[in-house]
Amino acid sequence: MISLKQRRSLNTFLMGVLAWGVALAIFFPIFWMLLTSFKTEIDAFATPPQLFFSPTLENYTLVNERSDYLHFAWNSVVVSFGSTLIGMMLAVPAAYSMAFFETKRTKGTLLWMLSTKMLPPVGVLVPIYLIFKDTGLLDTKTGLVIIYTLINLPIMIWMAYTYFKEIPKEVLEAARMDGSSLFQEIWRVLLPMSKGGLAATVLLSLILSWNEAFWSLNLTASEAAPLTALIASYSSPEGLFWAKLSAVSTLACAPILIFGWISQKQLVRGLSFGAVK
Repeated sequence: MISLKQRRSLNTFLMGVLAWGVALAIFFPIFWMLLTSFKTEIDAFATPPQLFFSPTLENYTLVNERSDYLHFAWNSVVVSFGSTLIGMMLAVPAAYSMAFFETKRTKGTLLWMLSTKMLPPVGVLVPIYLIFKDTGLLDTKTGLVIIYTLINLPIMIWMAYTYFKEIPKEVLEAARMDGSSLFQEIWRVLLPMSKGGLAATVLLSLILSWNEAFWSLNLTASEAAPLTALIASYSSPEGLFWAKLSAVSTLACAPILIFGWISQKQLVRGLSFGAVK
């Protein structure tokens, strides 16, 4: 007969094993990509795959010689941070009005905004491409900032709305009674109380923008192409060069992986904001 204490210990052990298994399953592709980036093309295609080999930096050297990595990385930084900044400037007022001045159409509006994320991007590619062509936004960072802002805005509004709903209206009413203007109410009261949730919204938007590939491949050529377009350029009609592709993928993923690792506590804290009352 297993005691209650032993059962709890067994459950804790099993949950730990499950968590480690899931973590390894998620991390393994990244580990294998990093490993392959230090192989030669012959080693990368070897069957069975080789875990022990003579590492080389030739793939990274070839990537830097063929492509201006810093140019693509700078485009990714500008587009990701630019779209996130503009998105937050739009999402915070929209979420504020929906959370504290709710009407009978608020829920429907939120659902409609979220439903736009279910639309296949290829369904609107042609009209957006033609609009960008006529307005001179093709292959520009401005064009990518606009499109990234639009595709991430529904999620940003939804997340900000969820966090704002957890804040008692009485707090804002008290600020109004003290003579706070609308700007002071949002800047000095609302934002500090929801900074954890808003930080998570910013981080998620940055990650989504950094990883966006469909629009960057179709709306840019070289001038405004981000790192996702650089990765795609290493796929050729002759086939896939796995070692070089792994090297450029590692260079593209490294900044956002490091950024996510550094800010993971803030992200988890923000995503769990309001989960427990």
